[in-house]
Amino acid sequence: MLEELKKRVFLCNQMLSSRGLVVLTWGNASAFDPISGLLVIKPSGVSYDTMSADDMVVVDLEGKVVEGRYRPSSDTPTHIVLYKEWGDKVQGVVHTHSVHATSWAQSGKDLPIQGTTHADYFYGDVPCLGVLTPQEVEEGYEHFTGVKIVHDFNERQIDPISLGACLLTGHGPFTWGASVEKAVENSIVLETIAQMGIYTRTINPDMRLPGYILDKHYLRKHGKNAYYGQK
Repeated sequence: MLEELKKRVFLCNQMLSSRGLVVLTWGNASAFDPISGLLVIKPSGVSYDTMSADDMVVVDLEGKVVEGRYRPSSDTPTHIVLYKEWGDKVQGVVHTHSVHATSWAQSGKDLPIQGTTHADYFYGDVPCLGVLTPQEVEEGYEHFTGVKIVHDFNERQIDPISLGACLLTGHGPFTWGASVEKAVENSIVLETIAQMGIYTRTINPDMRLPGYILDKHYLRKHGKNAYYGQK
């Protein structure tokens, strides 16, 4: 099972590169196996052009490398927090520095819901979370990044499945989903709507999609009576 998961994680990391969501080695995708309690993640600083499925690193939820010849991504502690807290729902996590989503993150602004493209995937504004404290950065920057995400989603009463993305002020986007493939899909969509959002703000800074249209578009794809797509 882990060998198959390593192949999937490798392909998803390659997709981030082929879609232009990562530059150099600035990004990572991981997948969590709830049966074994292990996750598979991209190795730190290894080029997308040269890495293979065998280079993916297997890590437990305490951060110990179980299998792999490389060090795991430096963002592994963030992924671990999300799996520890949301692993019953979330089994894939992606982090990138994609240009348009990161531009929103660097602005410190939530990405507002302006249109139905956004509404098809995310049930509300994509939140931009605040910066960590100096103590948190010193004690465990990547760990407390994950803690920040979980804390703020709980505080804002946001369901991490209906809104599988966030921005971190001055940093960049994280996305997640029920699988690593879904986390990558959310990352692609987030970058697309972030670009649209910049253009929309330029034309009409006050644009906001009415709530009833958000409900219609999101629920026709994801609600209990969803009818979009095939059975």
